[in-house]
Amino acid sequence: MPFKIGNKVIPLDTPFTTEDGIQRPANWIRLASEADKSAIGLVWEADPVRASDVFYWDGNINNPKALEDNEESDQDGNPLYVKVLGVVDGKPAMVDSDKRLVTKGLKSNFIAQIKTTAGSILAQTDWMVIRKAERNVDIPTAVATYRASVVAKATELETSISAVTTVEQLIALDMSFPSDK
Repeated sequence: MPFKIGNKVIPLDTPFTTEDGIQRPANWIRLASEADKSAIGLVWEADPVRASDVFYWDGNINNPKALEDNEESDQDGNPLYVKVLGVVDGKPAMVDSDKRLVTKGLKSNFIAQIKTTAGSILAQTDWMVIRKAERNVDIPTAVATYRASVVAKATELETSISAVTTVEQLIALDMSFPSDK
């Protein structure tokens, strides 16, 4: 936010008139001392901290995103379905499938991300698991232990994410994976 006098916003580098009728030039705020600014009631109001767009719509802490999945419906309450390419009157057209239209909530999205992250981490050593299955070459103990810790962390996170009931609880979760092999 810019400077303010009472409820009146005073943008930087803009001329303004104070309540006593004195006109101030555009550069007055930059040149005035803190005492001069204070004397006319000019205060700086810091911008509000924007909440994370990951968890809140438009960065507004009073507008959290949904935790749970939502099966969508029209204004009359009729269920909506995923559209697919079909044929109507012999011409290609988008038609309803038999699959309900679902907007994924934060829980589903975070669990999907946990699965992707765990899969990416495990993929780096999957060749050792394949080598063990194909040629019976042992997986180094440190690698096996690390892989088990990644799987355990993913399982723990999925359980924790499923259990949250507020966005704040979801934000508070430690979603970091083990980093040592």
